[in-house]
Amino acid sequence: MSPQPPRPDLPMRPGLLTRFGRDRAGVSAIEFALITPVVIFLYLGVVEFSQGYMAQKRVSHVASMVADLTARRSSINQEQLGDILSVGALIMRPYSTNTLTQRVASVTRISATELRIDWQVGDTEALNVATLTIPAGMIADGETLIISETGYDYDSPVDYVMKGLTHLSHRTYLRPREVDFIPCADC
Repeated sequence: MSPQPPRPDLPMRPGLLTRFGRDRAGVSAIEFALITPVVIFLYLGVVEFSQGYMAQKRVSHVASMVADLTARRSSINQEQLGDILSVGALIMRPYSTNTLTQRVASVTRISATELRIDWQVGDTEALNVATLTIPAGMIADGETLIISETGYDYDSPVDYVMKGLTHLSHRTYLRPREVDFIPCADC
């Protein structure tokens, strides 16, 4: 049997695949479905990175503020240093301060190779003279420097991009402003 020629009185109907290929009614919905997961992933990543960056900026600000408030004094005691360190918790808001660690110290350069820690207060491991390094040219022999260190273990609430804890830290060096050396009566 030979195929029958199409009848001129009936219109020719294209096949199902041909009709589906020409139909443009759902293209926008399909494009939206393909692009949405990528856009959501990027959005969550930017939000999480921004939160981590803001935590790092606050850690830096805490170290700077503690050093600044200490360097303005002509003398100090442990109670006043405790009040200064409590400023860190206020600066870190709205972030949790459970993992915030701070230390402030007065260090004097005795010679080019020798440093002396005059006093230090804080809730972190004590400074070690053997491992303490001060940037070159920061202070001359006989000069004193206030060193403030802040550490913070940041845990992203989303854990989408930044999984686990990220340790943030900052160290600030300032010279005493009012006097050459800030004595601490009970440190």
